[in-house]
Amino acid sequence: MRISELSRRSGVSVTTIKYYLREGLLPPGLQTAATQAEYDDQHLRRLRLIRALTGVRGLSVSTTREVLDALAEHTGDTHRLLGLALGSVRVGEKPADDVPDAAEVDALVRELGWDVHEAAPARATLAETLGSLRALGVPLDWHTLLPYARLAERTAVLDLDQLDGIEDPLETAERALLLTVLLEPALMALRRMAQENESARRHTT
Repeated sequence: MRISELSRRSGVSVTTIKYYLREGLLPPGLQTAATQAEYDDQHLRRLRLIRALTGVRGLSVSTTREVLDALAEHTGDTHRLLGLALGSVRVGEKPADDVPDAAEVDALVRELGWDVHEAAPARATLAETLGSLRALGVPLDWHTLLPYARLAERTAVLDLDQLDGIEDPLETAERALLLTVLLEPALMALRRMAQENESARRHTT
């Protein structure tokens, strides 16, 4: 396809596509003339993934390039690929600095028997949240989080079920990213609705 069709099918402007080409985020097309090139479905899939990484995850162009390069190295490792696309593992994984309440998170992960990398950003986020709650006079420990974690396990099964049957690595990464990031507000809305319903059940006559 020509760049105009690539733009139409991807929803990305020609100007932006040319910028991605200059920055090395998108590989060049097949040169057919001095000023013309043809692109294929792989360009379309990669362009959609770029848009998801920059628009949905909010990554910078340089970080997006790092993620894409890392994805290219791990196209045969679906677990690693998903971790990179979703940000559950960092490019060049290094354990995070010590965070207060990290021991609580470690205990929770051990109790659950989860396989979660020690440098996973979610570990630090959870530890920081526990610290904030404690500072506000709501001390929670990992035992309190355990039933919530079990619910999260079941949600993760549903999430990964949505990716079954997708063979192209770029499409897998894009689909996972969109389902995870864009579905999170809907899951939060469902929680709020369920809380309202439970409150009505308990407190109204």
